Amino acid sequence: MRINATQIADHNKRRLETHRDNYGHLQEQLSKKGLSADAITRQLQELQIAIPSWALGAGGTRFGRFSVGGEPGSLEQKIDDVGLLHALTRSAGAVSLHIPWDIPENVQAIRERAAAHGIAFDAVNSNTFQDQAEQEHSYKYGSLCHVDGTVREQAIRHNLEVIRIGSQLGSKSITVWLADGASFPGQNNLRGALQRTLDSLKTIYRHLPEDWKMYVEYKPYEPNFYSTVIQDWGTSYLLATECGDKAYTLVDLGHHLPNTNIEQIVATLMMKGKLGGFHFNDSKYGDDDLTVGCIKPYQLFLIFNELVYGMQNNTANNPALAWMIDASHNVKDPLEDLIQSLEAIRLAYAQALLVDNQALEEAQAGNDATRAQEILQDAFRTDVRPLLREARLQSGGGLEPLALYRNLEVRKNLIRERGAKTVATGL
Repeated sequence: MRINATQIADHNKRRLETHRDNYGHLQEQLSKKGLSADAITRQLQELQIAIPSWALGAGGTRFGRFSVGGEPGSLEQKIDDVGLLHALTRSAGAVSLHIPWDIPENVQAIRERAAAHGIAFDAVNSNTFQDQAEQEHSYKYGSLCHVDGTVREQAIRHNLEVIRIGSQLGSKSITVWLADGASFPGQNNLRGALQRTLDSLKTIYRHLPEDWKMYVEYKPYEPNFYSTVIQDWGTSYLLATECGDKAYTLVDLGHHLPNTNIEQIVATLMMKGKLGGFHFNDSKYGDDDLTVGCIKPYQLFLIFNELVYGMQNNTANNPALAWMIDASHNVKDPLEDLIQSLEAIRLAYAQALLVDNQALEEAQAGNDATRAQEILQDAFRTDVRPLLREARLQSGGGLEPLALYRNLEVRKNLIRERGAKTVATGL
């Protein structure tokens, strides 16, 4: 299924007058504060979020998985689904592939298909947390940290193959996430496991193309609940620093223990020039992989406040960040959930762009905690949705993408085209 410009224009026409009124009102209010709605709109248009190829089908838990029907059964169909999201929102201009779930059979054809949708290839992701049917050695007891050198070599070769495939597609980065760890005390020599992981990462790093980056992801628990080798941002930072200038930490918003101050982690990594990118999601208890902003929207805003400050005061030459979603859609239509996540990300970014940094710095210098809180909450409580709609309108997207998605009965059309029982590769 393809969504054409006429369908989007018809949808927008019915909502344009109301939008113009709302945008004009917000434009006037922001102008009184010395802010340009048009300038913020342009910044919103530039923010593109990579869609994870593994999240275009239904997710699941260890208790079960319930298909939504019409799921993409091939990489080609996944690219088409990202194209649908991008046509609706004009903010999903990239896809992040997971290998070996999404190995292209015809690289040139996949590149052309993505280009036809206006889609680029963001970070490619390796997978050494599962055993594949054809692999010789098991990752049951680890991959890059394994005590057996032949297993480590196998895992390294896989990462190098991921880099090769990514290079063919035009990607410029690889994300390494490890499930390596221990379920019980004494199972691993903790220092030895970390050293072997570092040695393995250094080998992968040496094979990076000159213009590539390596993102080192971390996670405090699951599937190993006693220890994970890369358990927090500090360990990731240590490994990335040891590897070299092209290695960075990747922050997944769900990969933290409850109540962790993620915005402080962001500030620290940007101060050191080692923040590589984000996996956006939300959580109530742990790594829940929920819709972005559905549980902790204020935390998401505070994180973006640090990101905006860091981008505007980039003394450590932190690179342009890779923005990606990493979520699991267990009961919702995955495409609807991704539309909501894209909206939440841009919403938090727009709110952060409203913060009066000069006034905030003055309040901080005067130890005025009350005033500082008011400044942040004034930006957070501003309804910036007209800015997001204007950004989509100027880019050729839908004013209300979720409503348009439902009006066009996209999921019904996908089920008609692909069937009701297709299962997407990945989560």
